[in-house]
Amino acid sequence: MALKVDDISINTIIGKGSSITGNLRINGFVRLDGDIDGNLETDGNIIIGDGARIRGDVKAKAVIVGGIVVGNIIAQESVKILSNSAVLGDVISHKVQVEDKATFHGHCISIKDEEHFKKTSDAYFQSKAIKEKVVIS
Repeated sequence: MALKVDDISINTIIGKGSSITGNLRINGFVRLDGDIDGNLETDGNIIIGDGARIRGDVKAKAVIVGGIVVGNIIAQESVKILSNSAVLGDVISHKVQVEDKATFHGHCISIKDEEHFKKTSDAYFQSKAIKEKVVIS
Protein backbone atom coordinates (compact mmCIF):
# COMPACT_ATOMS: atom_id res chain seq x y z
CA MET A 1 0.00 0.00 0.00
CA ALA A 2 1.53 3.27 -1.03
CA LEU A 3 1.25 6.17 1.35
CA LYS A 4 -0.40 9.15 -0.30
CA VAL A 5 1.84 12.13 0.27
CA ASP A 6 1.14 15.69 -0.83
CA ASP A 7 4.50 16.93 0.41
CA ILE A 8 7.35 14.52 1.03
CA SER A 9 9.45 16.97 3.02
CA ILE A 10 9.47 16.21 6.75
CA ASN A 11 8.58 19.26 8.83
CA THR A 12 9.39 17.83 12.28
CA ILE A 13 11.83 15.15 13.42
CA ILE A 14 11.88 13.83 16.97
CA GLY A 15 15.19 12.01 17.07
CA LYS A 16 16.36 8.79 18.64
CA GLY A 17 17.07 9.27 22.35
CA SER A 18 14.56 12.13 22.63
CA SER A 19 11.79 11.84 25.20
CA ILE A 20 8.72 14.07 25.39
CA THR A 21 6.01 14.10 28.04
CA GLY A 22 2.82 15.90 27.06
CA ASN A 23 0.51 16.27 24.10
CA LEU A 24 1.95 17.45 20.78
CA ARG A 25 0.09 19.20 17.99
CA ILE A 26 2.34 19.58 14.96
CA ASN A 27 1.79 21.05 11.51
CA GLY A 28 2.90 18.91 8.58
CA PHE A 29 4.86 15.69 8.11
CA VAL A 30 6.36 14.16 11.29
CA ARG A 31 9.12 11.57 11.71
CA LEU A 32 9.36 10.06 15.22
CA ASP A 33 12.34 8.01 16.36
CA GLY A 34 12.17 8.92 20.07
CA ASP A 35 9.57 8.44 22.81
CA ILE A 36 6.36 10.37 23.51
CA ASP A 37 4.25 9.99 26.62
CA GLY A 38 1.17 11.87 25.38
CA ASN A 39 -0.98 12.33 22.30
CA LEU A 40 0.47 13.21 18.89
CA GLU A 41 -1.68 15.06 16.35
CA THR A 42 -0.85 16.50 12.94
CA ASP A 43 -2.68 17.54 9.80
CA GLY A 44 0.00 15.70 7.78
CA ASN A 45 1.54 12.24 7.84
CA ILE A 46 3.45 10.46 10.61
CA ILE A 47 6.23 7.91 10.36
CA ILE A 48 6.90 6.14 13.65
CA GLY A 49 10.39 4.63 13.38
CA ASP A 50 11.29 1.13 14.54
CA GLY A 51 12.82 2.35 17.83
CA ALA A 52 10.05 4.84 18.62
CA ARG A 53 7.42 4.48 21.33
CA ILE A 54 4.20 6.41 21.88
CA ARG A 55 1.99 6.05 24.91
CA GLY A 56 -1.01 8.07 23.76
CA ASP A 57 -3.34 8.54 20.83
CA VAL A 58 -2.10 9.35 17.32
CA LYS A 59 -4.13 11.41 14.86
CA ALA A 60 -2.94 12.20 11.33
CA LYS A 61 -3.74 12.03 7.66
CA ALA A 62 -1.70 8.80 7.26
CA VAL A 63 0.41 6.79 9.71
CA ILE A 64 3.19 4.23 9.24
CA VAL A 65 4.07 2.36 12.45
CA GLY A 66 7.49 0.77 12.77
CA GLY A 67 7.76 1.02 16.56
CA ILE A 68 5.29 0.71 19.43
CA VAL A 69 2.03 2.61 19.92
CA VAL A 70 0.05 2.10 23.12
CA GLY A 71 -3.04 4.10 22.24
CA ASN A 72 -5.53 4.62 19.45
CA ILE A 73 -4.62 5.60 15.89
CA ILE A 74 -6.99 7.71 13.83
CA ALA A 75 -5.85 8.39 10.26
CA GLN A 76 -8.05 9.83 7.55
CA GLU A 77 -6.29 8.07 4.66
CA SER A 78 -4.31 5.03 5.80
CA VAL A 79 -2.51 3.12 8.55
CA LYS A 80 0.31 0.68 7.87
CA ILE A 81 1.64 -1.46 10.73
CA LEU A 82 5.05 -2.81 9.72
CA SER A 83 6.63 -6.15 10.66
CA ASN A 84 7.98 -6.36 14.23
CA SER A 85 5.98 -3.29 15.31
CA ALA A 86 3.15 -3.22 17.85
CA VAL A 87 -0.11 -1.33 18.21
CA LEU A 88 -2.05 -1.83 21.43
CA GLY A 89 -5.19 0.19 20.79
CA ASP A 90 -7.91 0.81 18.26
CA VAL A 91 -7.25 1.79 14.63
CA ILE A 92 -9.67 3.88 12.58
CA SER A 93 -8.87 4.64 8.95
CA HIS A 94 -10.07 4.22 5.38
CA LYS A 95 -7.25 1.74 4.66
CA VAL A 96 -5.42 -0.47 7.17
CA GLN A 97 -2.55 -2.82 6.40
CA VAL A 98 -0.90 -5.08 8.98
CA GLU A 99 2.28 -6.87 7.87
CA ASP A 100 3.42 -10.33 8.98
CA LYS A 101 4.99 -10.49 12.47
CA ALA A 102 3.32 -7.25 13.54
CA THR A 103 1.36 -7.17 16.81
CA PHE A 104 -2.06 -5.56 16.80
CA HIS A 105 -4.37 -5.79 19.81
CA GLY A 106 -7.48 -3.65 19.53
CA HIS A 107 -10.47 -2.89 17.35
CA CYS A 108 -10.22 -1.86 13.73
CA ILE A 109 -12.63 0.27 11.74
CA SER A 110 -11.65 0.39 8.07
CA ILE A 111 -14.34 1.59 5.70
CA LYS A 112 -13.67 2.97 2.24
CA ASP A 113 -16.98 4.81 1.73
CA GLU A 114 -16.60 8.31 3.23
CA GLU A 115 -20.17 8.72 4.47
CA HIS A 116 -20.34 5.26 6.05
CA PHE A 117 -16.84 5.77 7.53
CA LYS A 118 -17.86 9.06 9.16
CA LYS A 119 -21.09 7.62 10.55
CA THR A 120 -19.34 4.52 11.95
CA SER A 121 -16.39 6.43 13.42
CA ASP A 122 -18.74 8.99 15.03
CA ALA A 123 -20.72 6.16 16.63
CA TYR A 124 -17.46 4.61 17.84
CA PHE A 125 -16.28 7.88 19.42
CA GLN A 126 -19.69 8.39 21.03
CA SER A 127 -19.63 4.91 22.59
CA LYS A 128 -16.05 5.47 23.84
CA ALA A 129 -17.05 8.80 25.39
CA ILE A 130 -19.99 7.18 27.17
CA LYS A 131 -17.82 4.31 28.47
CA GLU A 132 -15.12 6.70 29.69
CA LYS A 133 -17.73 8.86 31.44
CA VAL A 134 -19.19 5.80 33.20
CA VAL A 135 -15.71 4.63 34.31
CA ILE A 136 -14.75 8.11 35.60
CA SER A 137 -18.03 8.68 37.47
